[in-house]
Amino acid sequence: MKKHTFAGIAVVLLIAVAVGYGALRGRGGADASTLAAPSGPASAASGGGGPPVSVTTVSVQKRDVDVMLEATGTVTSLNSVDVRPQVASVITKVQIKEGQFVNAGQPLFVLDARNDEVNVTKARAQLAKDMAALADAERQLARSQDLFKQNFISQGAVDTNQTLVDSQRAVVAADKAAIESAQVGLSYNRIAAPAAGRAGAINVFAGSTVQPTGPALVTITQLDPISVAFSLPQRNLGDALASLRAGGGKVTAVLPEGAGTVSGKLEFVDNAVDPASGTVRVKALFANKDERLWPGAFVVVRLAVQTLKDASVIPQAAIIQSPRGKIVYVVDADTKAALRPVEVVYASGEDAAVKGVRPGERVVLDGRQNLRPGATVIERSAGESGRGRRGGAASGASGAAPGGTSPAAASGAATVARGNAA
Repeated sequence: MKKHTFAGIAVVLLIAVAVGYGALRGRGGADASTLAAPSGPASAASGGGGPPVSVTTVSVQKRDVDVMLEATGTVTSLNSVDVRPQVASVITKVQIKEGQFVNAGQPLFVLDARNDEVNVTKARAQLAKDMAALADAERQLARSQDLFKQNFISQGAVDTNQTLVDSQRAVVAADKAAIESAQVGLSYNRIAAPAAGRAGAINVFAGSTVQPTGPALVTITQLDPISVAFSLPQRNLGDALASLRAGGGKVTAVLPEGAGTVSGKLEFVDNAVDPASGTVRVKALFANKDERLWPGAFVVVRLAVQTLKDASVIPQAAIIQSPRGKIVYVVDADTKAALRPVEVVYASGEDAAVKGVRPGERVVLDGRQNLRPGATVIERSAGESGRGRRGGAASGASGAAPGGTSPAAASGAATVARGNAA
């Protein structure tokens, strides 16, 4: 009985050893095959030996680029006047509406003018009285002169009459001046626009009592043309003065919330630098017929101080910042990727003017992160970039086993399974 038991145990041990040997043999073959097969990324990193890389390219453009100084500016009116009365009176008529555009000299308000009208009438009456007295004195002088020729009176009598005429003429002149003064006072009762512009809020109505020291009746603000005031650092003072001497240069006002831009020219550079901020105050003039610029608004101002002629322009997104500086990938005639160091001369918005590439060369924009120098590329248009990325991801997923296992590892696992089954 014991002999049969030991024999059964020995058979079981032999079977277990055979199964384990088969498993170890299968696993060893799988590991060897895995080590022998180079991985995809390693082969791609080696250069042109890997599969082609799908990229998007753009051509280097050749154009003139304006070098801009950028600042935040405030829209200011060239002429803004607070209209106030020159005499204390009562408003009898308001002749404009709020927000109305008025011309210089256009009537705005009418004040109670009865007292000034009376003063003018009195001055004219006084003038008429003194004119009559002057006429009588002139007649007396003429008679005395005739009598003097006939030796009826002395020269002293003639001189007395002449003095009376001269004094009466002076009185008449004073009366005329009094009339003019009364007329000036009368004119204060009709308030006209001192300049053309847009009327603001009207703070009075017919029947309101007004006086020179009180609040403004209305504010007239000129909107066209209009200016934008902004500050530039002291280091850019020379550029601003050079632009001003050249005729004003080109100034662009960028409206908020993507409302567009307005072009103008530099009009004024202040005569001193602010010692507190180290900046100089400048102003630019803009045509504003469509009223896109409004007094008090903030805008971004760009002042062109230089023009780069025939510059090579590429998208800033194509530039790679490497440990050795800025580089781009250029596709050569053999559709190979070539690394090219570049120098950014000026960057603004999405574009950059650079040195190191020539106009017409094709620069890699999308897909540059997968490139190595000498790698073969497949160019696609910008509209196909999204589909190309999705297609590459799908093809990569189809070549991999579930869970990210490589094909070689999957074959090794199958060998181990077969060994265990044996």
